[in-house]
Amino acid sequence: MVSEERLHKILDRFGYIEARMSEGGGDIAALGREYAELRPVVAQIRDWQALRSDLAEAEALLSDPEMKALAEEELADLRQQLPEAEQALQLTLLPKDSADARPAMIEIRPGTGGDEAALFAGDLLRMYQRYAEARGWRFEIVEESLTELGGIKEVVAAVRGANVFARLKFESGVHRVQRVPETESGGRIHTSAATVAVLPEAEEVDVIINPNDLRIDTMRASGAGGQHVNTTDSAVRITHIPSGIVVTSSEKSQHQNRAIAMQVLRTRLYDMQRQQADDDRAANRKAQVGSGDRSERIRTYNFPQGRMTDHRINLTLYKLDQVMQGDLDEVIDALTADHQATLLAEAEG
Repeated sequence: MVSEERLHKILDRFGYIEARMSEGGGDIAALGREYAELRPVVAQIRDWQALRSDLAEAEALLSDPEMKALAEEELADLRQQLPEAEQALQLTLLPKDSADARPAMIEIRPGTGGDEAALFAGDLLRMYQRYAEARGWRFEIVEESLTELGGIKEVVAAVRGANVFARLKFESGVHRVQRVPETESGGRIHTSAATVAVLPEAEEVDVIINPNDLRIDTMRASGAGGQHVNTTDSAVRITHIPSGIVVTSSEKSQHQNRAIAMQVLRTRLYDMQRQQADDDRAANRKAQVGSGDRSERIRTYNFPQGRMTDHRINLTLYKLDQVMQGDLDEVIDALTADHQATLLAEAEG
C-alpha cells in the first residue's frame, strides 16, 4: 500500500493550491491545471481515509457488549469495501501520461492487400469518425488521398475533445481484416491490413523547429484521387531535413496549408521524442500493451464470423457490425484496464 507520507504531501499540496487560487496569486492557469489533476486523487484519498476511520471506530465498539453485534456487522461490510477502495486509490496514484488529455492525430495507411487494404483503411477511418461523433469530439480530415475505387492511400485526421489521446492511444498498430472483397468474384476470403498511428497533438512549446532545417515546396495538387485535385495551385510540402519527415497539405489556402503542415510536422517530431523517451525507459522490457510498435499486428476483424479479436489482451467480441459503427468503448476500456494492471504490478514489484 502507498505510504501515508506520500498521501499527506498530496493533501498539503492540494490545500496550498486551493489557498493560492482563492487569493488570486501565482500563475492561475498552471494552478488550475494542477488543481484539476489533483482533485480526483484527493477525493479518493479522503474516501479511503474515511473508510479507515470508520473501521477504527467499529473496532473500538467491539469492547462494548451492547454494541458488539452491531459493530461486527458493520466491520464485515467495511472490511469488504477496503480492498476495493485501496485498489481505486492505487489507480489514481499511478503515473499519468502527460499527453492523455491532448487532442490527437490519426494516420491511416493501407498495408498488404492492394485495393482491398485501401478500402479497409477507409472503413477504419469511418469507424473512428463515428466513435468521435458518439463522444462529442471534433473530427477533421487534415489530408486525404483516395484510390480510384474510393479506398484510402493515406489519411491524416485531427481529433479534438476531452481525453482524446487517452482513449485512442492503444489503436496504434496493424489492423488485419479477413473478408470476401467486393472485387472478388469467386467468394474467397482475403486477408489484408492497414496501419494506424495515433499521435498526441503537439503544441508549439513542445517542439522547437529551426527554420533552417526545413525545405518548403509549393506545388499544384495532382495525381489520381485526392479530394482537392484540380482545385488548387497551393499544395505545400515541408521536408524536415534532420529527421527526413515529409508532410504535405493541399487545402485551398497556401497560408492555411503551411500552418496545417507545420502542425502535422510538430506532432510527428513530438511523437518521435516520446517514442525515444519510452524506448529509453522500457530498455529491455516489453511495453505495457503490446510493444507499441506500429508494425505489430494488434487486431483482427473477421467479417464471415462477425468477430473482432484484440491479440494483445486476447479479447474477442462477436459484434463486428457495432464495432465498425464506432462502438469501441468495450475494447478500449479493456485495453486501458490491462495497461493499469501492468502499471500496478510494476509499482508493487
